[in-house]
Amino acid sequence: ANMAALRAAKQALRRDIKDRVSALGMEERVRQSRMVTQKLLEHPKYDSCHRIAVFLSMPDEVHTKEIIDDIFKKGKVCFIPRYLANSNHMDMLKLNDVKDIQNLLVTSWNILQPGDDEEREEALAIGGLDLMLVPGLGFDRNGNRLGRGKGFYDTYLARCRDHPRGKPYTIGLAFREQICPEIPVGNNDFAIDEVLFDDS
Repeated sequence: ANMAALRAAKQALRRDIKDRVSALGMEERVRQSRMVTQKLLEHPKYDSCHRIAVFLSMPDEVHTKEIIDDIFKKGKVCFIPRYLANSNHMDMLKLNDVKDIQNLLVTSWNILQPGDDEEREEALAIGGLDLMLVPGLGFDRNGNRLGRGKGFYDTYLARCRDHPRGKPYTIGLAFREQICPEIPVGNNDFAIDEVLFDDS
């Protein structure tokens, strides 16, 4: 019964947050995205980390384009998710340069990602990850995260934990409207180290 209650609580909260975010105008999303980007680029962890995983943002997420530009400008290594349909398996694959984004395919979820048969370096295959920028529908100030319900990031973070390099530092990127007093979590939910949002 407990699992069902948790699932129901998460579903209700997902609907609530989606409504709040969809009410945000494009200008406000751009403004908050700039604030969050600035916070990240000035962050000592970002500065010191070399191998960075970042998501390619959807319209209802903090825009990551400028972050990706900066990763390449600073000579860091950039990895992006490839989600496997009908599973909770995700890989973080190397992006070669900013132009490489134009070579990606659009999935049925409207996400850009490398094709299934593309040969690219997977982050954990060689050197692990130093920093992972994590999307989510909702976050609380304790680092609890509400995903979209597929479990991609939690499953991947479990793989990172078992990697010789250990788990990367994790930073959630959020609109202010995605910050909740408390996110309901279960045993398989990974808390993230820090959430950046416009708290001005």
